[in-house]
Amino acid sequence: MQQQWIEFVQDILITIHENIRDLKERRSFADPADVTHIEAKLLAYYEILSALRASATQFKIPHDQIGL
Repeated sequence: MQQQWIEFVQDILITIHENIRDLKERRSFADPADVTHIEAKLLAYYEILSALRASATQFKIPHDQIGL
């Protein structure tokens, strides 16, 4: 069961990292009106990653074990 949880969290992190990469690419050629929206989404993803890192630290989970 523990391995299943690790894979679950890793899958979520992969998705978050892919979305960040996609948004960064879109930002480079986005209209000025869309840049603010993209920046807000990027900030939200970074906040999620920060919360996950803090929680992993609190629970003594090595960041590299789950892809942080």
